[in-house]
Amino acid sequence: MKTKNLVLAGVVAALYVALTVILQPISYGPMQVRISEALTVLPFFNPIFIPALYVGAMLANVFGGFGAIDIFLGSALTLLAAYLTYKMPNKYLAPLPPVIVNAFGVSAYVAPLAKVPYWPTVFWIGVGEAIACYALGLPLMILLEKRGIFKRIEK
Repeated sequence: MKTKNLVLAGVVAALYVALTVILQPISYGPMQVRISEALTVLPFFNPIFIPALYVGAMLANVFGGFGAIDIFLGSALTLLAAYLTYKMPNKYLAPLPPVIVNAFGVSAYVAPLAKVPYWPTVFWIGVGEAIACYALGLPLMILLEKRGIFKRIEK
């Protein structure tokens, strides 16, 4: 692995944790807009961001209050979403996997732990993910691409 990629992965993992923890009141629970999820579009450019997001989510979920299930299952869902984002055919579909995976997957354990109904939780987590991934993540992708900071590594 190139040193540059390792550094980029470390920066993204740290940024994910920092954004999640600093914005803690809106980052956890059955109604959340986890701003750090905007970074989940980055695997579209480079698969090095897949493990970076996994590590970032794992560390961020330590502070969330849902315990081991969030730390391990929530992070595994982020890993799955990041991998699927990497596989997306175009940048406009790249934000979709985190929205779908988190809306349904995270809600499966957050709803019972928070003692709230599942389907409203799916809706609210999905809305929060759409805000983070489409309203913030997609413009971030476009900006990074336009400025030549990232380009897609061909598979």
